[in-house]
Amino acid sequence: MSATPASWAGDASDTPQLRRQDWLTIAVIGIAHAASHFFQLVIPSLYVPLAQAFDLDFARLGLLVSAFYVVSGLGQASSGFVVDRIGARPVLWFGLSCFVAAAILIGTATGYGMLLLAACVGGVGNSVFHPVDYSLINHRISSRRLGHAFSAHGLTGSLGWALAPLFIATLTTLWGWRVAAFGVAVLVVVVLALTVFARGLLTSPGTARKAAHSANSAATGGAPAAAGSASAAVSPAQADAALRAATPGEQVVPPTSVDEPAPAVATPTAMETLRALLAKPALWGAFLFFACTSIALSSVQNYTIPLLHDLYGVTAILASSALSGYMVASAIGMIAGGFLVSAQPHVERIVAISLVLAGATLVLLASGSVPAGWAAAVIMVAGFCSGVAAPSRDMLIRRVTPKGAVGSVYGLVYCGMDVGAAVGPMLFGLMLDVGMLRGPWIGAGIAFVAAALLAQWIALNARRAGQ
Repeated sequence: MSATPASWAGDASDTPQLRRQDWLTIAVIGIAHAASHFFQLVIPSLYVPLAQAFDLDFARLGLLVSAFYVVSGLGQASSGFVVDRIGARPVLWFGLSCFVAAAILIGTATGYGMLLLAACVGGVGNSVFHPVDYSLINHRISSRRLGHAFSAHGLTGSLGWALAPLFIATLTTLWGWRVAAFGVAVLVVVVLALTVFARGLLTSPGTARKAAHSANSAATGGAPAAAGSASAAVSPAQADAALRAATPGEQVVPPTSVDEPAPAVATPTAMETLRALLAKPALWGAFLFFACTSIALSSVQNYTIPLLHDLYGVTAILASSALSGYMVASAIGMIAGGFLVSAQPHVERIVAISLVLAGATLVLLASGSVPAGWAAAVIMVAGFCSGVAAPSRDMLIRRVTPKGAVGSVYGLVYCGMDVGAAVGPMLFGLMLDVGMLRGPWIGAGIAFVAAALLAQWIALNARRAGQ
């Protein structure tokens, strides 16, 4: 008995019930994704109070973020295989629980060691979200709403980034940084509770297989069923009913005959799957694509505020508002990009044009030729352009993803994002230390253009493979 992925199976009849289920699923996945992006900026948002409380320099503060992303990258590459085997739902709960634990560690920290441990625990939690989210989107959402699902996924992530500095700054100002850390823990607990309440919307093939197996084990007392014994095994009709009860909302393919159980399908091992995936050049291109876009984003997130101050004389408050504006504009761009995915079959063109424009905008800012009063607006233009590319990017990766390996593929390629997030801050920090004040924005522009070229290469390989 197996669940039928709505998107792999083609367009089912678009009933009101199906539409409602799609949008509820998109909403729950989006809220969980927002929590992951929110937590990515928790430690950077606490830089100042942590530096004062523990007498930390920027090198040690930066090491906390690097540790977070190094652990996340290592975990992300492997968590995708776990998602494909046991389902997305338990892995999602594990990731959110890690965030709660990490926030509590920050709030109770007595020294740098506890902060470093909190960063590593948070990195473990962060590692699961892209394999989980994209596995659910590809298996749960109807094909006609895939573009909107990818758009909403990116949108909620950007909103999570935009919310974190405001949430933490407000609590820190009112009650101190420890209360802010505990506030983060409470917020994530609320999200975790929501995903438990909506667990019926978060089933995936691995989860469904476990439910069917549990139903069979319960009926047979845990012993393997004897071949040809009708009394020893649960009938396909009974297993189908148990699976539907355990996974409400999931589309299940009924057996063709109640007398003949479905044939067993051998599941490849993790190493077999890994070897098959690593033989695909397009997936290596996707890995590098995400690394480049993440390097560019790290420039914007970590250095926009000091660059606006040094190059344009913008105050810290206005510079912070400009950074939040970048995130909001990126979210708006993702909404627009969701409609473009449906209207344009060559999604790699959308990715390339959008990212080249975003890179050119940042290089223009680095030149110092933009009037100071317009600098924040130009930052927002760059955010909008990068946001437009996101849904098309996700659709492009889907084209090179083999069926049955969604979690594994997204885990591997999104590992590139963690690599870029770990390398970018150190690289651009060195540029600033040697006096290259324009370096981070120029580097971001180059990284965006490199990503645009990689998108074309991925699409070319997909066409050659007939995907």
